[in-house]
Amino acid sequence: MDKNHGQNGSGTSHDHSTSRNSHNKKSKEHGNHDGHGDHHGAMVADFRRRFWVALILTIPILALSPMIQDFLGIRNLMAFPGDHIVLFVLSTFLYFYGGKPFLLGIVREVRTRDFGMMTLIAIAITVAFVYSVAVTFRLPGEVLYWELATLITVMLLGHWLEMRSISGASRALESLVKLMPSVAHRVSGNGSVEDMSVEQIDKDDVVLVKPGEKIPVDGKVVEGESSVNEAMITGESTPVYKGEQSDVVGGSVNGEGSLKIQVTRTGEESYLSQMINLVREAQQGKSKTQVLANRAAVWLTAVALIGGAITITVWYLILGAEFVFAIERTVTVMVIACPHALGLAIPLVIAVSTSLSASRGLLIKKRPAFESARKIQAILFDKTGTLTEGKFGISDVVALAEDFDEEKILLWAASVESHSEHPIAKAIYESSPHTLPVKDFKAIAGRGAQGQVEGKEVMAVSPAFVKEKKISYDEKNVLTLLESGKTVIFLIVNNRAVGAIALMDIIRSESKEAISRLKEMGIKTIMITGDNRK
Repeated sequence: MDKNHGQNGSGTSHDHSTSRNSHNKKSKEHGNHDGHGDHHGAMVADFRRRFWVALILTIPILALSPMIQDFLGIRNLMAFPGDHIVLFVLSTFLYFYGGKPFLLGIVREVRTRDFGMMTLIAIAITVAFVYSVAVTFRLPGEVLYWELATLITVMLLGHWLEMRSISGASRALESLVKLMPSVAHRVSGNGSVEDMSVEQIDKDDVVLVKPGEKIPVDGKVVEGESSVNEAMITGESTPVYKGEQSDVVGGSVNGEGSLKIQVTRTGEESYLSQMINLVREAQQGKSKTQVLANRAAVWLTAVALIGGAITITVWYLILGAEFVFAIERTVTVMVIACPHALGLAIPLVIAVSTSLSASRGLLIKKRPAFESARKIQAILFDKTGTLTEGKFGISDVVALAEDFDEEKILLWAASVESHSEHPIAKAIYESSPHTLPVKDFKAIAGRGAQGQVEGKEVMAVSPAFVKEKKISYDEKNVLTLLESGKTVIFLIVNNRAVGAIALMDIIRSESKEAISRLKEMGIKTIMITGDNRK
């Protein structure tokens, strides 16, 4: 295959030493994309670790708590000298280690004046801890370390489950980042090529993209022609022809020709970076249920504080009870006002529903949209890879010359295409049980392939090439195929059109059943596709 390595073209000279700041900035931007998934994963791991530590500590805290011992009737079995100090030490560690996310959370919510679940949890565990410490060393009453421990453990479990449930969106983010190559071939003003990190490429630089490589940047073709697979953008598996002045997107895959591309967008301006930002914004959004829970937490916080104030006022100031008696009931009211179920039920629902969806092939990126799914009236299907298999299959073979039948057309076309990596070429090659030897194979960039078969010049090319070279053929036999929107490849032997092969994306076997069942449910089905209108 001619890889056009010797191409020389215009390049823009650029002093990279003067743009070190912009390089650093772009490196940070790229690092943010990579680091976001790592950060999310680290947070999930952190909550998991804190939950297991809290769970392990909760067992001895419950066993050593006098109230739990009395309830189970085991105080005589579990009590030992200094047990209250052991209980205090374990609970203190749990309060600061397990409660750290909530203590930091209340600081954050107070600063932003956006009160929610963190405020409610932090107040409850702090009141329980401070009161219990006072009882341990001086104040008469019953310690509430067991309430502190169970509350922290349950809330850590809830937050861990919630964060884990959205990790699918983070993995999608990481996969988007991996679409971009890390190295680019920069072409200098004198035509020399230098390999450098993509972060070091600036706007208006010229980069060389060799056959089969991923395009590293968004830009415009200034030299060369090729076909480019843009499935990562459009979902369409059919490669798109690119010539001079054609726009290309970073992350798409170059085909059989070499391209020189002038960079038009870098860093956060690039198409892929914008896609990454969209996914990030989507996964950071809260569901309606979470918003409702946070709103309820604000009211419950107010109820806890007001309820506590009313309790101590009534018992101590109005009824004249002892201060110790009044404060014990005040703390009890404030701790009970923080519901364990509210912090656990919602994350559990999110985790289970997201997990069930993922097991059935649904990736939830926006939870508010997922919650509204029960109201769906219409579904828009992508075509390629969804309703279809996303790969070509031969639907028709038309003979245009008497000395070539369908079998011979496929044999000769498959022989030439056997040397090409193009998706259409692969489909034709796989359709023939065997092939003939080919000499002097060459790829015709964006148009097809050619070579010698049995001493004859054979080409498998697109209709555009046939039109360009003004090769005549019986149009009425091929017109139906072209009008139906199928992809047509002509077999040209010694500059004579001898056959045409029509290909189309193969429909998935389960598509018909899925569409039928949706229609039975009264849901309208619509197809969206990047195909031509025909």
